[in-house]
Amino acid sequence: MSAQTNLQTAVDHNQTGLSFYDAWNIDRAIAAFRQAIAEDPTNGEYRLNLARAYARGGDYHQAVETIGEYLHYETNDAVAARFESLFSLALDDVEQVMIETMRELGLSIQQIGKGIQMWLEYRIAYGRRVLRVPKPEIWAAAITYAILKVNLVEVERGDLTAVYNISDRALREKYKELVQTLDLMPAD
Repeated sequence: MSAQTNLQTAVDHNQTGLSFYDAWNIDRAIAAFRQAIAEDPTNGEYRLNLARAYARGGDYHQAVETIGEYLHYETNDAVAARFESLFSLALDDVEQVMIETMRELGLSIQQIGKGIQMWLEYRIAYGRRVLRVPKPEIWAAAITYAILKVNLVEVERGDLTAVYNISDRALREKYKELVQTLDLMPAD
């Protein structure tokens, strides 16, 4: 098989993986992305897609490990820096605000943990785009709102906007981004 054929086969496997990913068929998406990597091991995008699938499937350890492999191929310094922050032992600003405020709201340690996982999954699923976080309270509030909504806990947006000191519009926008990027549904 020629190198050109391998590259096209890799592209085909990647497209198949993306279709499975969109359909929440995570095991088949992972298999397709692995095949794409086997055909073209130098294309970092395939590893990023594999990491996204692992994260969506809840295998965060494997997702972060795959991001580490992906970083060997990423040429955009800003994108690389964003993903390198996943390896930091320190909490980022969103996590710090979210944990502190979720505790104040009386949320359980499990809900706080799910919030941290959701933020990790979002940052991976967001892909190569630059993620700007000028006001971490907005993202922390959106994640808190999402955690409560997917667990069918009644909450007024106004209560969260007051606690996080943000606008309702900002909360709605970031919540919508989370729902679209992570394809969230109640009881996820």
